[in-house]
Amino acid sequence: MSSYATILLGLESSCDETAAAVLADGRRVLGQAIASQADFFAEFGGVVPELAGRNHAAKILPVVKEAMSRAGVTYADLDGIAVTSGPGLTGALLVGLNFGKALALGLNKPYVGVNHLAAHLQVTLLAENAPEPPFVGLLVSGGHTALYEVKQGLTDSPELLRFRLLGETIDDAAGEAYDKVGRMLGVPYPAGAILDGWANEFTGKAETFTRPMPKGLDFSFSGLKTAVVRRVKELKGKDNTPLDEQTRHAVAAGFQQAAIETLANKALAACKATGLTDIVIGGGVAANRGLRRLLTKQAAAQGITAFFAPMEFCTDNAVMIAARGYQLLKAGKFDPSGLEASPNMELGVGE
Repeated sequence: MSSYATILLGLESSCDETAAAVLADGRRVLGQAIASQADFFAEFGGVVPELAGRNHAAKILPVVKEAMSRAGVTYADLDGIAVTSGPGLTGALLVGLNFGKALALGLNKPYVGVNHLAAHLQVTLLAENAPEPPFVGLLVSGGHTALYEVKQGLTDSPELLRFRLLGETIDDAAGEAYDKVGRMLGVPYPAGAILDGWANEFTGKAETFTRPMPKGLDFSFSGLKTAVVRRVKELKGKDNTPLDEQTRHAVAAGFQQAAIETLANKALAACKATGLTDIVIGGGVAANRGLRRLLTKQAAAQGITAFFAPMEFCTDNAVMIAARGYQLLKAGKFDPSGLEASPNMELGVGE
């Protein structure tokens, strides 16, 4: 018999990662497994929704078995199932939802759908030095870029994190912009880590791009992307000459500097607007070394502390789903077996 009070299985299949994780008491990772489709979709330059769904269907059972094996638990040890219900690709979401639903019904265990966006910020609190709410949350990924005021719940569920939207991108997400710029520079999907590497290693004169700063706490990256497109065309000239390595790295460095300065400036502006002195950063772009370095430094200069999600939990994973699911189940938030996928699910809107 397990010595833990609660053991939860988390499932993630919103885009191109099929993931499962077993979490004890909402904090301790007993085992996890991830099957990424990134290499598969590299030749397509991005995710193909129909193919993603098919790949999830083929991989989810082996991934769950691997996570359970690593955790050293059986299905009988589970106290509940948490699964991403949105946002994401409909076909991909349905794979995880239906698998989790069937498993929960068969085991007669509680079942809860998890907002993928909330989970990205929730998992940051698994770090030992995690702050206590309230704080500003910066979610920055391939599909979403947004700022939230994150508070603890109301009297019915005091420990559950609640989110109030402060600002979001009005066009491209930051991660999406990285992938589009990467495609222009001949970098395979996903491009973020490679461009970050180029930018950090570059020692020459970087290209200069205007910082996109719409009013308030909203973001915009479409204009920056367009500026990079124009500059690349200028550099290639009328003969469309391929860019040499030095020039590609100069463009990457200039683009990254503009992107991360925008993210840092808006995040710190959100702290000023709310009077909060802690900021939590989650999502795939939270792994960006340039952003980590810049935001940490600028925040400290203003008496603000920046907390980034652990590197292993920045990209899509099931630990974050289990962590958020644990809080939901603890607050009595159960879902019926008829729960449907919500591809356009939002977070903190209207609160």
